[in-house]
Amino acid sequence: MTVPSTVALSLEFFPPRDIAAQERLVRAAKQLLATHPRYVSVTFGAGGSTRTGTADTVRMLQNLGCDAAPHLSCIGATRDSLREILTAYREQGIRRLVALRGDLPSGMGGDAGELRYAADLVAFIRQETGDAFHIEVAAYPEMHPQASSPHADLNHFVAKVNAGANSAITQYFFNSDAYFDFVDRAQSKGVTIPIVPGIMPITNHTQLVRFSEMCGAEIPRWIRLRLAEFGDDKASIRAFGADVVSELCQTLLDNGAPGLHFYTLNQAEAPLAIWRELDLGTGS
Repeated sequence: MTVPSTVALSLEFFPPRDIAAQERLVRAAKQLLATHPRYVSVTFGAGGSTRTGTADTVRMLQNLGCDAAPHLSCIGATRDSLREILTAYREQGIRRLVALRGDLPSGMGGDAGELRYAADLVAFIRQETGDAFHIEVAAYPEMHPQASSPHADLNHFVAKVNAGANSAITQYFFNSDAYFDFVDRAQSKGVTIPIVPGIMPITNHTQLVRFSEMCGAEIPRWIRLRLAEFGDDKASIRAFGADVVSELCQTLLDNGAPGLHFYTLNQAEAPLAIWRELDLGTGS
């Protein structure tokens, strides 16, 4: 399997919770950054609960020599607090953001912040900073779990694009048809920005099921059955997962996907196995 050298590759990490986790992240990041991804992104907790951790992790990844993009949520935030964050990120040399609505954490009640949707956040960033940031937004080929319908979900995505998003990263999926259908429908609405598939390596059956139930990603029946059959055989799950996800990536790239965004879970082995299978080389 081979792919064009122009394919844009990117990685996602999450802030470590303790020193040991930080050391593991540094080791994984060094291995993965050797492939020269276009950028890496760093997540945050519900309601921005780990924003400090996000900024610290972005700084650490910048020190390793990569373009790092913090995730920024408007849930629970005021315009003033967002303005302060944007100023701090500009001073830190950050030029790319992943703008999200974010999830409302338990206990927050109706205090969702001054901006209600990701489209409002994108518009606010543009209003405050002009073109200082390249803005990534989220896309949901299989529909956001809280959306009322695929049509409504697509309209929310188009609103983010119209507000000034530069490109999009999808929720992970295992059915390439869902991605291509979403892209076709978005383009029929006038969307021209790149929509990059989010890729989730398969390394743990229980974890994958839990993540997928939370985010609304569909695990095809045949994959669920095969994973269940492997039981606790981690090596077989990893080998099967690498084959399945590599085939998915190849199908996506062969049919025009502009890149791949890997949800690394702060681990290097599984993404690297997929890279080797695809012969992705050094990225772009």
